[in-house]
Amino acid sequence: MDSIPLSTLFIILIACLVISAYFSGSETGLLSLNKYRLRFLSGQGNRGAQKAEKLLEKPDTLLSFILIFNNLVNIMASSLATIIGMRLYGDAGVAIATGALTFVMLLFSEIFPKTVAAMHPEKVSFISSHVLTVVIKIFYPIVLAMNILTKSLMRMVGLKPEMQQQVISSEELRSIVTEAGAATPDEQHPQMLLSILDMENVTVDDIMVPRNEIGGIDIDDDWKAIMRQLNHAAHNRIVLYKGSMDENVLGILRVREAFRLLLEKNEFTKETLIRAADEVYFVPEGTALKTQLANFRANKERLGLVVDEYGDIKGLITLEDILEEIVGDFTTSNAPTIEEEVTQQSDGSMIIEGSTNLRDLNKMFGWNLDTEDARTFNGYILEHLEDIPNEGTVCEIDGLQITILEVADNMIKQAKVVKIA
Repeated sequence: MDSIPLSTLFIILIACLVISAYFSGSETGLLSLNKYRLRFLSGQGNRGAQKAEKLLEKPDTLLSFILIFNNLVNIMASSLATIIGMRLYGDAGVAIATGALTFVMLLFSEIFPKTVAAMHPEKVSFISSHVLTVVIKIFYPIVLAMNILTKSLMRMVGLKPEMQQQVISSEELRSIVTEAGAATPDEQHPQMLLSILDMENVTVDDIMVPRNEIGGIDIDDDWKAIMRQLNHAAHNRIVLYKGSMDENVLGILRVREAFRLLLEKNEFTKETLIRAADEVYFVPEGTALKTQLANFRANKERLGLVVDEYGDIKGLITLEDILEEIVGDFTTSNAPTIEEEVTQQSDGSMIIEGSTNLRDLNKMFGWNLDTEDARTFNGYILEHLEDIPNEGTVCEIDGLQITILEVADNMIKQAKVVKIA
């Protein structure tokens, strides 16, 4: 070493620092890559992404190679700095070289390249992967030997050398969708994805039409009344029953099919309507929406009556209801929307219909009202008061000051709500 000029030693030292910075940045960049975006870019034919993905398929080999050669050049840089320091300052040069090298290496070979790589992982990794792919092949025997020793050591201490597969949870996916939605002006698509994730926790009870709101035709009515109901039917399919819907449901009547049969046969009778009705499809209460969506598809059904464990009808669920839960309300829907059921007042209060769905209120205002025991705002108030209140009653529930405005048919029809600060 004494015969090597100082200028040459400085050049070699700088080269070692540059190589160390390269390895440090490459390690951080590759490990900071989003594996889903990497898979997408690789599928699009990006050569850098394809090589980076191949390197990350064997992270133990990649890390072993980077650590081996990073430590090698760092030790070499330390030795060179010591030699240069002793030549310039004698024995005191050892301490000077150690301090100076520590500062330079931390700044230029560790902090700076790793920060840049963390901020721009794709640019750094895709460029670096071309070089790493070639160099790893050249020195693969050395890396393989180190991997064998490392895995043997892991087994000795009781650890499994296999890499664990990372599986993204639904909550993590929700966070990803929420963050992606915040970065785009289009709120509809992220909200649809979140609604699909929510289907795991939402049941048919949450979105069904309740029993008291189900429209139907009683076959015992006189023929003029039946025809009037058919002509003014709000939906294409209605429930056909005899006497009582709870006790004797005859079927689900397709209005267009009923009129077609009546015109073809020119036979306007109740028996024709009964024959035109489809068999009733029943849905157990508590069925998850994602399960019911699959059941509708498997059974080629679009409408079902929700029943409890005793067989009593609790409500009605349609395929359109489930789709609206994902994509939002259809413009052709005859049911009142959340905007129609909630009226904002100039003083900051709100007039809320008792039939308003609790989940819709939570979505609209970011509230956290408990939907486990009640489905509507009326049910929510009654659940807490445990009594049917009189008009003018004022109560406070979960940070809401609620004034009962209208009560009819044992139900709260309207209430005034003020959010308590």
